[in-house]
Amino acid sequence: MKALVLAGGAGTRLRPITHTSAKQLVPVANRPILFYGLDHLAAAGVTDVGIVVGETRAAIEQAVGDGSRWGITPTFIHQPEPLGLAHAVLTAAGFLGDDDFVLMLGDNLIERGVEDVLAAFERDRPAAQLLLKKVADPSRFGVAELGPDGGIVRLVEKPVDPPSDLALVGVYLFTPAILDAARRIEPSARGEYEITDAIQRLLDDGARVDASVLDGWWLDTGKKDDLLDANRIVLGTLRGQLDGSVDAGSLVTGDVRIEAGAEVVASTIRGPAVIGAGTRIVESFVGPFTSIAEDCVIERTEIEHSVVLPRCRIRDVGRLEGSLLGHDVTVERTARRPAAHRLLLGDHAEIQIAEG
Repeated sequence: MKALVLAGGAGTRLRPITHTSAKQLVPVANRPILFYGLDHLAAAGVTDVGIVVGETRAAIEQAVGDGSRWGITPTFIHQPEPLGLAHAVLTAAGFLGDDDFVLMLGDNLIERGVEDVLAAFERDRPAAQLLLKKVADPSRFGVAELGPDGGIVRLVEKPVDPPSDLALVGVYLFTPAILDAARRIEPSARGEYEITDAIQRLLDDGARVDASVLDGWWLDTGKKDDLLDANRIVLGTLRGQLDGSVDAGSLVTGDVRIEAGAEVVASTIRGPAVIGAGTRIVESFVGPFTSIAEDCVIERTEIEHSVVLPRCRIRDVGRLEGSLLGHDVTVERTARRPAAHRLLLGDHAEIQIAEG
């Protein structure tokens, strides 16, 4: 069994963060999203891992390295253009050969890993096995319609009138038959080779496609609010650990992870939260569901339900919540007159200013 992890794509829904960073490397609880999927593969004993990369290939390759931290052997496969999941599979055909494989989206998170679904696939060996999840808004996703026996009879990509509330989670298991099916599909209306069309081709050919319904959480981190929600849920699973320094004038409550080299001075940290290595929190309040990455400075500020990437400087700004700050961001109050907001924002930035 091999694995194919998709880590290409432009990440347009997370701009401006993804102008300078791969979306799969945006952190959740101070770990890149991609790493959680590699954790699951390693736990399931899948060590031969192809990673499809695009324009951010250098960053992905540097972050994964030789794979030794997971005990995997990565093979990086360049997809020149992001033309859909089926196109990515065909791009990796040389790596996949005649082997069965698990396909994972590098920007999705699932709670329970893939060991159970891999075991079911290897036991029954259908042409494909899909992981499904009941969702409130199925029109945002690929959707499966099940037959009386629980098998999949039809797939529809982002339907206006969904045939069910079962969305395709970003985990698929395939025999090599999917390669032939992918070669026989046409681009969709959005100009991409959809994996749902390739699977539908298997169904039309009479092949067996099984379904497993996920009972844990599944998180698609493609948008800011989705990412913040993923950060909230993952932080809720962490145990507290104080490896940094907390002075006598500070209060830390709940599950808080303060990494080595971090410093908390005259501040309150209320978990679940994580403070990265080398970060300094001074006279501030860090509230629940907040991840602050390494080498940041937070001074005289309240921040809650937010994700802050490395080397940010936040000083004297009152209160922030529901925020996602990219690398090397500076947010500070100024006493200059006339009093006014002074902004330097990149493309696709979004800012909300409170009244008062």
